[in-house]
Amino acid sequence: MSADPAAPPRLELRGISKSYGSLRANDAISLTIGRGEIHALLGENGAGKSTLMKIVNGAVTADSGDILWNGDKVAINNPSVAQRLGIAMVHQHFALFDQATVAENIALSQSGPLRLRALSARIRELSDHYGMPLDPDRAVRLLSVGERQRVEILRSLMGRPNLLILDEPTAVLAPAAISLLFDMLRRIAAEGCSILYVSHKLEEIRSLCHSATILRGGRVVGTADPAATSTAELARMMVGSAPMPLSHPPGAAQDKPRLEAIGLSAPKADPFGTALDGVSFALRGGEILGIAGVSGNGQAELMALLGGERLAAADMIWLAGEPIGDLGVAERRGCGMAVVPEERLGQATIPDMSLSDNVLLTGRVDQFVRHGLIDRIKVKTAADRIINRFAVACGGAGAPARSLSGGNLQKYIVGREIALAPAILILAQPTWGVDVAAATFIRQSLIDLSRAGAAILVISEDLDELLDLCDRIAVLQRGRLSKAEPNRALDRERIGLLMGGSTL
Repeated sequence: MSADPAAPPRLELRGISKSYGSLRANDAISLTIGRGEIHALLGENGAGKSTLMKIVNGAVTADSGDILWNGDKVAINNPSVAQRLGIAMVHQHFALFDQATVAENIALSQSGPLRLRALSARIRELSDHYGMPLDPDRAVRLLSVGERQRVEILRSLMGRPNLLILDEPTAVLAPAAISLLFDMLRRIAAEGCSILYVSHKLEEIRSLCHSATILRGGRVVGTADPAATSTAELARMMVGSAPMPLSHPPGAAQDKPRLEAIGLSAPKADPFGTALDGVSFALRGGEILGIAGVSGNGQAELMALLGGERLAAADMIWLAGEPIGDLGVAERRGCGMAVVPEERLGQATIPDMSLSDNVLLTGRVDQFVRHGLIDRIKVKTAADRIINRFAVACGGAGAPARSLSGGNLQKYIVGREIALAPAILILAQPTWGVDVAAATFIRQSLIDLSRAGAAILVISEDLDELLDLCDRIAVLQRGRLSKAEPNRALDRERIGLLMGGSTL
């Protein structure tokens, strides 16, 4: 950490409190971030991290408390003030316009005359330098989640910030890209930029961060030197007790495949997409098959084809011995398939609808409809059951989906699909942005579902997640899928090499 010891802290929060009705999201929180310091903010989903970041970024105004910037008290009452001070934030839920291009989205955060050609050249230069390639002329609506993350990071760096807030920045990055990102962050910090780093990946925090503040229930419960504190101790401080280890009994995969892809090929859905080239796999009941890969290598296309959003030749996809490649989403769900997409708001849920109404999006008609009318009591009961079973922190079944933190919304979405007791469950990034305890609970729920006979396919860029969950793992690279290998025969290095383009 490079800083002048005589200089005041870059950011100091004193007694910050914020309530939403009876919910006290932040309760007298104080923390200090020095110049050039990489400071971790830890806590479970719902601990108050998102609210605190929004207060620092000007999106939310605190009810009480003081903010000091370079030693001076300031009122950050909107994001424009934060931007003028030199505060930039990379959001977990991306703040991007889908219909605009990458360059146009970044241009919206820039001051001065609009020169798209020069800006595009700068985007290419920065993205290539940091190993996060992006085409500035591509529309954001055509980008995968991982590529959208790159846009957010680059947009923040364009302004040369004094404080960079990063919310789960590595959730969809491969190990090599994470290493490049950390090198970049260390260089930025060495030049005097402070970084507020929010992540549930405790080993990353131990490797990268100089200090950590831990929140629980909206309050500061401790501080730590991450490098000198074990992962287990950090987790205990976050949740109040050590997380339960996963129970992963050996699988007993059934003989006949439940879901098969046979030579699944498809052209690019758009000029910037990835064509699938002869993807084949067999997924059996009682097992979890993982598909690893760097974002943008065909994961979105594969999800769309398997889930029925995009159709293929009938005999390219088989379910329980029947060709289904030409069947749509509703027909596949009627056959016992459930899907958890990677995009939480907009694809997995309708943001302004209540959690109860979002249950109806994927529920069976016979489950909630009687004599042509929706049984609201059954719908609310189902929503309450999911909220209770998955410990979703929210304002109840009537709360809109957009009001939940990212991790709590993810718990609700996964719980909604598991509650259907599907024969086949396909998930993309199932624990992205979810805290340690919640991730363990979701993973255990998936293991239990598979051991009860369900066939589960997990598409993820989190290698720890795949190694924790899966019985077999394959790698998708440039639209081609490697042969699935048993988990015990693989390690992070081997999977990373395959993700990087080693011979499949």
